[in-house]
Amino acid sequence: MLRPSRRALLLAAAALAATGGAAPEGRGAGAPGAPGGPGGSGDRYDTLRRRWLGIALGSGYHPTAEPYATRLAETGTLARDLRASMAPAADSLWPGHPFDPPAGITLSYGRLWTMTRAYVQQGTGSTADPGLLAGVLRGLDHLSATVYNPSTTRHGNWWEWQIGSPRLLTDITAALYEELGEARVSAACAAVDHFVPDSALGDYSGTSTGANRVDLCRSVALRGVLGRDPGKIALARDALSPVFPYVTHGDGLYADGSFVQHTWVAYSGTYGQVMLDGLGRLFALLAGSDWEVTDPNRQIVLDSVERAYAPLIHDGLVMDSVNGRAISRGHLTADDRKVMRSDHYHGHQLIAAIALLAAGASPAERDRWHARVKGWIERDTVTPILTAPQFGVADLARLHAIADSPAPAAPEPPGHHLFAAMDRAVHRGPGFTVNIAMAGDRIAHYECGNGENPRGWHTGAGMVSWWAGASDQYTDWFWPTVDWYRLPGTTVSTKRLADREGGEWGAARPDARWVGGTTDGRYAALGQHVKGLGSTLEARKSWFCVADAVICLGAGITCADGVPVETVVDNRNLGASGTQRFVKGPNWAHLEDHGGWVLLGREPKALREDRTGAWSDINTASTPERRTRRWQTLWLDHGTDPEDATYAYVLMPGASRRAVARRASDRRWLSVLANDAGRQAVSVPSLGCTAVNFWHAGTAGPLSASGGASVLIVRRGRTATLCVSEPPRTGEPLEIVWGHPVRRVVHADETVEAHSTGTRLRLVITPGTACATHRCVVRLA
Repeated sequence: MLRPSRRALLLAAAALAATGGAAPEGRGAGAPGAPGGPGGSGDRYDTLRRRWLGIALGSGYHPTAEPYATRLAETGTLARDLRASMAPAADSLWPGHPFDPPAGITLSYGRLWTMTRAYVQQGTGSTADPGLLAGVLRGLDHLSATVYNPSTTRHGNWWEWQIGSPRLLTDITAALYEELGEARVSAACAAVDHFVPDSALGDYSGTSTGANRVDLCRSVALRGVLGRDPGKIALARDALSPVFPYVTHGDGLYADGSFVQHTWVAYSGTYGQVMLDGLGRLFALLAGSDWEVTDPNRQIVLDSVERAYAPLIHDGLVMDSVNGRAISRGHLTADDRKVMRSDHYHGHQLIAAIALLAAGASPAERDRWHARVKGWIERDTVTPILTAPQFGVADLARLHAIADSPAPAAPEPPGHHLFAAMDRAVHRGPGFTVNIAMAGDRIAHYECGNGENPRGWHTGAGMVSWWAGASDQYTDWFWPTVDWYRLPGTTVSTKRLADREGGEWGAARPDARWVGGTTDGRYAALGQHVKGLGSTLEARKSWFCVADAVICLGAGITCADGVPVETVVDNRNLGASGTQRFVKGPNWAHLEDHGGWVLLGREPKALREDRTGAWSDINTASTPERRTRRWQTLWLDHGTDPEDATYAYVLMPGASRRAVARRASDRRWLSVLANDAGRQAVSVPSLGCTAVNFWHAGTAGPLSASGGASVLIVRRGRTATLCVSEPPRTGEPLEIVWGHPVRRVVHADETVEAHSTGTRLRLVITPGTACATHRCVVRLA
């Protein structure tokens, strides 16, 4: 029988003391100050190893307090069940989970990590249990001898070999460093060296970019700590530097806050979260050491919290338009627990990453971030963050510390954020949030792969997601039960498409250049040249985002597929048996508890129906359980094979029925200045707002453009701000003429040159190729 180590005995004693209320903190083994650790000598590698475990296992909590006690007990129960069911065989460690495909290897290491946490953490009921330790060692030895060693050639999904498995193996080795002994530690280091060689951190290309590069560096850095190899730690630190600078194409973080992974996919919510979390851990690990990350570009990562990530979080969720194929995961078993992987799940993960990164931020940044986190915690009533089932005690402790702090919670600030490099936009008004998802030649229609998200065809066809009040609209079985041909806001051909139409991994990209818009930070003009996936459909769609509404125009809608074409004004998930009243008036419609629409033109069709689906319909790894949800759909039928069809309506999220009816009867609130395949333009006089999307050179109302452009003018008193972008991204000079008397130019960006004022304003803009907004402030005559 394996005898427990001296450290294990000390841990057991500490656990007993904690149960009696004597322990001031619930530190797990290996955390800073943990009993029995080898850090008395001040050895720098042991110091880093203990610091890493403090990050991974947590500190500052009491293991008998909630929610920690319940979470630790769950870990212990699961660990004991895993030990009992372990049955090493030539091709597996647990029955039913073979090593081929290699996901079975990562799963096995994940289960051993659960068992390890139950052994080293207090309050699990298996703390310092020699039998549990024996099970972990048996499993590690089996994996090392059969599949995860230097004599194995990797096959199948590269991620399992280079990220999934080594990340878990190094965590286990760090936690059980003393128990493993020199031979096992050396074997673990040799395996990581084999599957994650130095060359993997060489060129910044292929699968070694963005979030993937950070994950690779994480394993190499910890391998260097475990193997006492300063060169490995330095290599990992230095290999982070290509991640920091803004990029202008491909994977990474863009100056406008966009984050792209897999070259063509908007991925802030999942891959972006992985990158932020990994950097937070590595910054904290190496801080103050001989290998501290001192690259000044690390500030770009810190700036991204408020520029790139916070705008995409709404009341604890992260918007699905930046979650890629992960929208299809739903009820997916993770760490042998079924966790609902919804927009709130991904949002919680991102919020936890921000809380972790805050330790390396300046005091001012940390205070602002904590206020944001506290606000998200307080407003998330759908799946409360402080008891979120995916969190271990480490993340729970960090989040509870912020929630319990005296700092005030920050509200969601109103305004507009345009992520032009990933074809996404977020508009916040009083009590509502709107998210618009587009696609073009640099951002895919959708991403599928690994059996995930085979029907996301139209999620980039101008899908408009919005929240007003409850934030469970896209959480509550939205994706398994929605009609994939009627996603809200989209204009689509109803031609039936095959699963994975267009190819996997973001291969399905439209040959459309004009996608983007311009914003002053409050209002915006957005546009998309839509080209249908597997279809002849073309359309020009515009969204003009103002104070309390989004004005939606469509023109040039043309198709020859031999099937009807529809614009889905909206498609709302009413829950399992929603009874919300839907009312249509003259030129308007309203849905109780949601909001309404002012309809400028043809009468829409409406349908209330129950739809049934399972997450396994759209993800081969998800559960087959089926649920039914009730839907309220409102759409415009453009007929079969339309030519130059149009539409116009106004979305008013969260508005009362009376407010919608009043807006519909107010003929002065909105003027549609143009709505055709050449230009789309609106004027809202009460807001001093005029906005135009020029699809090519032309004139609309008082504005003219020499080429494709997006123009927004907002007048306030005797001044006006003109915002201009060039979504086609030709980089050619762009001339804008505003037929309004202007006394003088107060301010202009360096890219803006005023050629004349007086009876009209003439500007020449050097736009570059990033679809950036160029501003000019003028004094009116």
